Amino acid sequence: MNDPSASGAYDISTVDLDDDRYEVKQSLVRNKYAVSDSAGDVVLRGKQKLLKLKEEFPFVTGDGEDAFSVKAGGIVDIGGNYAIVDAGTGEEVVVLDEDYSIFVENWTVRDPDTGEALATIRSKNKLLSALRHVVGAANLIPNKYEIFDAEGGHVGDIEGDFSMRDTYAVTIDDASDVPKEAVIAAACILDALENK
Repeated sequence: MNDPSASGAYDISTVDLDDDRYEVKQSLVRNKYAVSDSAGDVVLRGKQKLLKLKEEFPFVTGDGEDAFSVKAGGIVDIGGNYAIVDAGTGEEVVVLDEDYSIFVENWTVRDPDTGEALATIRSKNKLLSALRHVVGAANLIPNKYEIFDAEGGHVGDIEGDFSMRDTYAVTIDDASDVPKEAVIAAACILDALENK
């Protein structure tokens, strides 16, 4: 499935995400997610494995086949990195790197070999981010993120909704150079990690 184009180089062999809008919904059980496309079909499911030395989020397709896994780079990853590993090839596709700050949630999607930035996911509201962290209102206040390509151009949004279960709408307006699988996985991981 990999092709020579920039975004094709970061495709995951087991998943074909060609829609431009997805909904990430948390189940009533913490850190378990379902990802649906714009037609409402579940395309991915993921959940955090508990009681592991390193955090791990395995994802399966809507049919239950292994898709990819997101694995923490360190045992305690506060402001760390997470590798997306293709279940079909066993290769790291991209790395999600968190720039930890109390005032802003900022993630960079990087090439696993060169470290080159491919995209950035940044909280839209610094005050809201600070309230979520300082006041401990992370579970009560949904966050909103903006997605940028490597050159800093806007390519999409991750919008949280108030609900009993955390729900995020992921919209990708122009993802020609941004790996969609990484952005969808990041939406799940952002929710799980920011709400600890």
